[in-house]
Formats: sequence, C-alpha cells, structure tokens
Amino acid sequence: MLYKRAGLLGGALLSIAMLASACGSSSGSDGATSPSGEPSASGDVSVVASTNVYGDIVRQIAGDKVTITSIISDPSADPHSYEANVRTQLELSKAEVVVENGGGYDDFVDTMLKSANSDAKVLNAVEISGKAAGGGELNEHVWYDLPSVGKLADQLASALSEAAPGDSATFTANAATFKQKLQDMERTAAEIKSAHTGAGVAITEPVPLYLLDACGLVNKTPGEFSEAIEEGTDVPAGVLQETLDLFAGKQVKLLAYNEQTAGPETEKVLQAAKDNQVGVVPVTETLPAGKDYVTWMSGNLAAVESALG
Repeated sequence: MLYKRAGLLGGALLSIAMLASACGSSSGSDGATSPSGEPSASGDVSVVASTNVYGDIVRQIAGDKVTITSIISDPSADPHSYEANVRTQLELSKAEVVVENGGGYDDFVDTMLKSANSDAKVLNAVEISGKAAGGGELNEHVWYDLPSVGKLADQLASALSEAAPGDSATFTANAATFKQKLQDMERTAAEIKSAHTGAGVAITEPVPLYLLDACGLVNKTPGEFSEAIEEGTDVPAGVLQETLDLFAGKQVKLLAYNEQTAGPETEKVLQAAKDNQVGVVPVTETLPAGKDYVTWMSGNLAAVESALG
C-alpha cells in the first residue's frame, strides 16, 4: 500500500483549494527562493519545486538560467505536517516548470495547479522513476534512489530546453555532469555492498530504504513499526519490543534515524541503538542547511560505511 502519512497536507486539502480559487489569478510574488530559502538567481523561466531537494536538483541542471522556488525549504521541519498557503498558490500559478515528488507525497501541488488552471510542464519524480508501475508497496521517497534521480535529471534538461531553447546546450551539459556525480555515488554504494552485503539494518521510517538497498543492506525492522511511525499512529507494545530486541540481539549493524519525525517511540529505538553500540545514521527528508544534493547523499553514504565499520 502507499504509506498513508506521506501526503504532506494531512486534512488541509479543502482549505488549500479554497485559497487557490481565491487567488489563482494573482500575479504578485514575494520573490523566488533557492533550496536554502535565500533568493535565487533570476532567469526568464520560473521553476517551482515541492521541496528544496528537488529545488537543488533543478539548480544543478539549470545553473543561473532560471528562477527557482522551493516550497518546503526548512531543514528542521517535518514535511509531512506542511500546509500550503496563498504564497504557494502564487508561485505555482506563475510556474512554467514544476517538479513534484508524486506518489501521494505532495498532492497539494496538483490540487493547486488545477485550481490555477496552470499549463506548466509538471515533472513527477515517482512517475519518472517507474517505481509506481512495479506493483506492490510504493516507497515514495525516490530522491534516495540515485538511478531515479538520474532519470529526473534527463527529464529536467529536456523540459528546461523546451522552456528556454537558447540555453539547451547548458542544460544538457549540466545534466551530464550531475549524472556523472550520481554514478560516482552509485559506485560507492556498490563498494559498500561488496563489503557488507546482507548486513541487517533498522530504520524508523522507509525514507532511506532505496539507498540502503543499493548498499546491499537488509531491513530487519518490523513493517508495522516503521509504518506506524510514518503514519503518525501508536506503535503496538509488542512491535516496539520486537524492534528494540533487534539491537539487544545484535541483529542489526546500524539504525537509519529520521531526525524530522522524532517521538517517544523512535527515541526509545535510538537509545537502544546507542546502548548496544549500534551505529546511528541520521537521515532527513529535506536538504540540510549548507548542503547540496551531491554532498548530502555522499555524506549519507559515508555515514553508512562508517556505521558498518
């Protein structure tokens, strides 16, 4: 099933639609922001990304040729609790290219684009990845899947070239450079897999699973635990104990801990990891301050390798 808590709006879609219909024809703006939340270089093409992760990927391809707005850019915020507002509608109503995650993660983008009667080119990362077509449960956190990000880079170069044909060569060259960096990280993941394939790991949420899978690691966490954490529901006592036993029983080599959705149950798991000398790899859903996509994912891989020993 699709992880239910992954929709960023929760119960706010109706109020968003009302906001959207009220301001869909507005033309003002408070200014575009880069993935860090600061004003970005201004170009003739307006691109809106649902999160600063995608905003930075756009920047890697576009350079200073476009104006980029990242809707969710606070590295300390939990994206699941985000509620879109009038400014979001204004930015989306002006966008020529929109990058969303899809898969239920950021449904507010489609809702507001529809209300604005937008004709923007929309790039849906989940659709581009092909993950949704595979059947079974969908882990919508495709920005942790390096091959999927490479596919998105190609689609971005194409969409930006359509919007700004004069800069097509720049977009194509930047995409090639970015994809080479992705391939370098894929080689690092393959090296980890060669040394540690089959090692057990624990997670608090499915956020980093694509990256962990690429490293050949096996998630030992009870599905009921990580699903409850992601959906914001209580973890049954027996399931929590089963999760804690992973550390006491030395069944896992590391814990991938989502810092943006910490709570009493995840804190108990974190403490169990520390008490049993199990390495902890902090992960987030948005881009940390001072990082770009490549340095962020490279750091995640380095942290995984270090935790494995």
